[in-house]
Amino acid sequence: MFTLKALKKNKTLRYGIPMLLLVVGGSFGLREFTQIRYDAQRIRKKLDPVLEAKINPLKQSVMLEEEYEKLKEVNLEEWKNIRGPRPWEDSKEYQEQQRARQNKQA
Repeated sequence: MFTLKALKKNKTLRYGIPMLLLVVGGSFGLREFTQIRYDAQRIRKKLDPVLEAKINPLKQSVMLEEEYEKLKEVNLEEWKNIRGPRPWEDSKEYQEQQRARQNKQA
């Protein structure tokens, strides 16, 4: 029979079996992690109707008609172009300056 000393010296038992367990176990572990990845992608792909309509050309024509109706209601004659703050400017301070200019003109 095999003795314990002989089993410890056997390189197949000492190195081969742990390596085989690592490879086989790793493949099962990776399968689970990739399944989680694909499930998360599937959840992210569910879009809200507005974004889906922008992507889908069949629904896009309906969106264009809705936007056209919105633009009909807007009064473009009284439109003013107001510059927004630059990245290095303080937005609140700039907004106060814009309001002061508008109040002077009105």
